[in-house]
Amino acid sequence: MELMLKVAAGAVCAVLCAVMVRRGAAEFALAVVLAALGWILVQAGKALSGVLEVMGRLVQIGGLDAAVFEPVVKVVGLSMIARITAELCRGAGENGIAAAVELTGIVLGLGAVLPLVIAVVELIAELMG
Repeated sequence: MELMLKVAAGAVCAVLCAVMVRRGAAEFALAVVLAALGWILVQAGKALSGVLEVMGRLVQIGGLDAAVFEPVVKVVGLSMIARITAELCRGAGENGIAAAVELTGIVLGLGAVLPLVIAVVELIAELMG
């Protein structure tokens, strides 16, 4: 909760600064936004390491193969990167590039999850046969 409040306050401050700077020099507003994005991602990374640690522990307790866990983490990471990048592109007025980034994220996410789908199908086939 504390980290989210910190990030929200930082984001609001960055937006206000970007809006004020945009009136004078739009290119500097993008720099403010990118700096804020970097700071926010560092904060999210701090929380993510704890989440990954707990998920790894759950995989260990459940006796699951890490191959089951890895695609989920990849898809979440790809989704976050694609979403943030697309929104930055939209914010800069480049909707076509944003759509291309989102499409790339979808294709890469599908590619990352296919090994998990294959493992599930093989398990079902093994249980049935």
